[in-house]
Amino acid sequence: MGKILKYLSEHKSIIFAIFLLLIVQAYCDLSLPQYMSDIVDVGIQQSGIEYAVPEKMRQETMENLCLFMSEGDATKLRESYQKLSDGNLELTLRDKEDLLELEELLGMPMVVMSSMTEQTGMDMDTFKALIDSGQMTTEQILDSEAQAKENMGDMSESIISQRARLVVREEYEALGYHMEDYQNRYMLRTGGKMLAMAVLMTLASIIVGLFASRVSAKIGMDLRGRVYQKVVSFSNSEIEQFSTASLITRSTNDIQQVQMVCVLLLRMILYAPIIGIGGVVKVIGTKTGMGWIIGVAVGSIILLVGILMSVTMPRFKKMQTLVDRLNLVSREILTGVPVIRAFSRERFEEKRFAGANRDLMKTQLFTSRVMSLMMPAMMLIMNSITVLIVWFGSKGVDLGNLQVGDMMAFITYTMQIVMAFLMITMISVMLPRAGVAANRIEEVIQTKATILDPEQPEDEREGDWHGEVSFEDVSFRYPGAEEDALCHISFLAKPGRTTAIIGSTGCGKSTLLNLIPRFYDVTSGKIMVDGVDIRKMSQKKLRSLIGYVPQKGVLFSGTIASNIQFAGNVSDVQMREAAQIAQAEDFINEKEEQFESPIAQGGTNVSGGQKQRLSIARAIAKNPKVFLFDDSFSALDYKTDVTLRKALQEKTADAAVIIVAQRISTILHADQIIVLEDGSVAGIGTHEELLKSCETYQEIARSQLSEQELKSQGGAGR
Repeated sequence: MGKILKYLSEHKSIIFAIFLLLIVQAYCDLSLPQYMSDIVDVGIQQSGIEYAVPEKMRQETMENLCLFMSEGDATKLRESYQKLSDGNLELTLRDKEDLLELEELLGMPMVVMSSMTEQTGMDMDTFKALIDSGQMTTEQILDSEAQAKENMGDMSESIISQRARLVVREEYEALGYHMEDYQNRYMLRTGGKMLAMAVLMTLASIIVGLFASRVSAKIGMDLRGRVYQKVVSFSNSEIEQFSTASLITRSTNDIQQVQMVCVLLLRMILYAPIIGIGGVVKVIGTKTGMGWIIGVAVGSIILLVGILMSVTMPRFKKMQTLVDRLNLVSREILTGVPVIRAFSRERFEEKRFAGANRDLMKTQLFTSRVMSLMMPAMMLIMNSITVLIVWFGSKGVDLGNLQVGDMMAFITYTMQIVMAFLMITMISVMLPRAGVAANRIEEVIQTKATILDPEQPEDEREGDWHGEVSFEDVSFRYPGAEEDALCHISFLAKPGRTTAIIGSTGCGKSTLLNLIPRFYDVTSGKIMVDGVDIRKMSQKKLRSLIGYVPQKGVLFSGTIASNIQFAGNVSDVQMREAAQIAQAEDFINEKEEQFESPIAQGGTNVSGGQKQRLSIARAIAKNPKVFLFDDSFSALDYKTDVTLRKALQEKTADAAVIIVAQRISTILHADQIIVLEDGSVAGIGTHEELLKSCETYQEIARSQLSEQELKSQGGAGR
């Protein structure tokens, strides 16, 4: 989780904007239940009369109400209205708190005035006469009001509010109001506010979604770029540490997991506490006395989530390893299809793939089945909470302590609070897996490359680079190995001369060649190019001097031209010359599109020999100072091999050529041949010299050349 937050912290400004938009969205979301409550309680039940305070009243009504108030309250009431030209009075107060205070002041006088005329049949003129004659005083009236309120008990506020609104309604009707129109205006006004809030909430949600998507996409892009740059800087040992299949999974699946969780964090998790806290504040404001129900709901959800997470967390961690395993098996099968078919191992590989697939499926099914219990359990909790609210709320409505609209609003607020926890719960399902994915990504990013450029590279030198390569007591051991793969290798490869390396399989020929471009670094000793230790040169400079042809030809999807020009700034003339030297021009010209002929991924639409020749052409087109051929002529027939090497000799007259070969026929005319045996130099010399002096070379020669060829070359005896 900490790593995901670190990724998000790189986009603080836009996340702050998202936070503000979520506050707007939550405000609108929390306002809707209150408007719904107002429509039910005020719009429907109270005919649109929001406060028990008349917006307009007759002068006569004002005077009558003042009879039931203290002198101070009567003065305050008169100050709250202004006289209109038609003799009636209009309310001047607009602030909600002032209106509520005036409503409390007017409530009991309205109820007493209404009750007196309804129950005693006494009109106001008679009542005024009693006051004027001294038979009834203001103190007696106030005492009777207090006694009446006490007799109402706990229901006093509700009864007073409802009766007072009936008085307001009667006053409006006396003024000639059409109450149906008045009610409709209130409904339209409140409904319009609801609609405006809904539109604003929708707009905020859309913008939040847009911003969250952009942030997560940027995080995904940055992570892929950082992983790619890191992997490109890795030496072979780091690549082998992770495996290609795992690096692919980390670059795709793992980053996708992190990206998806970032979206949910910004859209849901950041919103959940805002709406949850807001819902709690609103619930407290409803004064329903049912707050304990929310505590029960939240406690149930936390208990459910805790149980589910404790069960599924270990399986989520295991799942990523199983995905790696499945990718590894898939990659091996797909790349080895020809071999699998040749040895009729389809059934075995099917079983191997099915095993890896089944293991992943079982883990996914387990986690899915456990997590599938979450939604029904959540719905059970939500429905149970609704039943509790309706059960206890209906009792409150029956007793007059609660209005229907308030109960509906309470249900909505409670569901919003529960949904906030549900959102957190849903993301908590994905967080463990995303956390594992983030750790795996960081493993790659934080891995330190073992092959680094020096702080002050010696790239500049007096005069041009010639390409003289010198091995000085070089030894090399693979990471984790117990023995050296190469031991005390020393030789000099001069420009204009060909150095061949030969030996039995596994003796270290390719390893030696891979040390020159620093795919690995020597364990001891040093390799020099024109007198400069290659570890003191930048990798870019070193590799700019080298033309490398790997043992297995590698082509990239594109065209023949793009593969040859992959070497860098290569003109069309240079490209055609390189193809001609590599003996690739003939088969290229036979193709309909020639150099623009497409090359499939991995070069699967060309033969092994064609792939090898195009790889050689790519190295030639670079025009390097040092040519490295790692058994690059093995797929060529003898005639093509001879022709290519002859043309190559002319092209490489000023460059050092180092060839790793299995066939003696490829290196017969090399200026020097280095014979390797078990990682050590068994002999150095020309073909003729080695036939006389090197027993290892003699064994190789006897295995590849006829007796007549050996004798004609002054070869070794039997």
